[in-house]
Amino acid sequence: MQAQDDFLKRIEKLNEIGIALSSEKDTNRLLETILLGAKELTNADAGTLYSATEDGQLKFEIIRTDSLGIAMGGTTGVPINFPTLPLYKNDQPNLQMIAAYAAIKGETVNVPDAYEAEGFDFSGTRAFDQKTGYRSQSFLTVPLKNHENDLIGVLQLINAKNLGDNQIRAFTIEDQQLAESLASQAAIALTNQRLINDLKKLFEAFIQAIANAIDDKSPYTGGHCHRVPVLAEMLADAASRSDYGELAAFKLTEEQMYELKIAAWLHDCGKVTTPTEVVDKATKLETIFDRVHLVDHRFEVLKRDAKIAMLEAKLAAMQGGDAEHAAQLEAEYNDKIAQLDDDREFIRTANIGGEFMSDEHQERVRAIAKHAYVNEQGEDAPFLSDDEVYNLNIARGTITKEEREIINHHVVATIKMLSAIPFPNHLKCVPEIAGNHHETLIGTGYPNGLTKDQMSVQARIMAIADVFEALTARDRPYKEGKTLSQALKILGFMKKDQHVDADLFQVFIDDKVFLRYAEEYLDPKQIDDVDPAKIPGYDVGA
Repeated sequence: MQAQDDFLKRIEKLNEIGIALSSEKDTNRLLETILLGAKELTNADAGTLYSATEDGQLKFEIIRTDSLGIAMGGTTGVPINFPTLPLYKNDQPNLQMIAAYAAIKGETVNVPDAYEAEGFDFSGTRAFDQKTGYRSQSFLTVPLKNHENDLIGVLQLINAKNLGDNQIRAFTIEDQQLAESLASQAAIALTNQRLINDLKKLFEAFIQAIANAIDDKSPYTGGHCHRVPVLAEMLADAASRSDYGELAAFKLTEEQMYELKIAAWLHDCGKVTTPTEVVDKATKLETIFDRVHLVDHRFEVLKRDAKIAMLEAKLAAMQGGDAEHAAQLEAEYNDKIAQLDDDREFIRTANIGGEFMSDEHQERVRAIAKHAYVNEQGEDAPFLSDDEVYNLNIARGTITKEEREIINHHVVATIKMLSAIPFPNHLKCVPEIAGNHHETLIGTGYPNGLTKDQMSVQARIMAIADVFEALTARDRPYKEGKTLSQALKILGFMKKDQHVDADLFQVFIDDKVFLRYAEEYLDPKQIDDVDPAKIPGYDVGA
């Protein structure tokens, strides 16, 4: 009766272990639960769990020997440096090793006493015993196979003990049945874990491929989709550790941090819809090519026409005996050529774009556009077309208002694309986090004009990461990457204008997130001294 009660208790324990296996998500803890559960069910002193590798080896994953205090692998942090066990040697099955035998044959091996067993090579076991004073006696070795009958590992238990006196005994039929039942459940749990990990790797590889495609689409934004996730995770980690302001109640779980990472990788996926000629517009007059070269040609035509006109007038003056007028004509011509060269250089400079173009310079573009010009057909034509004047007078950067709207549409495309994906529950907020990184706190952002209370903290983290990366990026067509002090000054004004979250901005400075990022990704020339007291909107005494 007592034996029956003990067996029922062990069945209950088996069920408990099975439930634990089905809910465990960490592979190391899962492997550890399998081995420790098997040892407990069979009251074994020692055990080893092997995993099967793709190249036909058994790799040590977990080792435990209670009486010797040995605990290696799993969550212990103690590495296992033992070589793998080959399932085949010289194309022949390695049937002398008991673990390999069980794996190859696909059957449980129950050995009452290793020193008396025949057919297996226990020389390594004997050497271990001689070195440690241990006595390896009973062995129970169970293969772990998945639903397709593929080997995924081997469970080996050593030295079963009596419950009363802890004397070493052979593994019983009940022990074997329980171990085999656990092995079956363990195989399912490991297979599920591998499938989940494989799907996770596939998913991450796919989204990184999208990010790579976006970065590769333009040499000027290459790396943006890689750097923003790094910066976002840095700031999210700092915010989760902070007790500043509203962030005191903000703590991201491991799953939420992963969700943010995925959103950061996908935040610009809508740029696949943005025309390359807009994304890559390095100068104001660039379309398929830089139209400034056409303008250069027109200047050369003006200079040619001026020279012809001067020579004709000079010839007439010389023929009329008016040498003084001829000299005057040449002087006027030289002045005109100098002015045309100056105008051409001005247009070239204006074409590059920058942070600000004054009203005076914009007016000069319009004045140059009025130069008298005869085209190839001999017709009077504007020296600069209306479109060229419009583009050259872009006040900031190289993008027109219409082109900016095309670029901004990438956020709408991002939201549309991500909203169409059936994300699992733990990633359901990816569209919101990725799609709101261009919103502000006061409804002046795009595409939906959201306010602070309509945005998650993660989306606000994304906004700061996206802005700071763009400010410091060295690969933009119209500007050099800003130094830390310059970028933080601009970010500070954005904080004062309520374009970025105040608490996150404070943590970004306090925790020196900007510096850790800079040391890894910026040119050393960009890492200048930062005086927090000079950063607009930063609370030095907080």
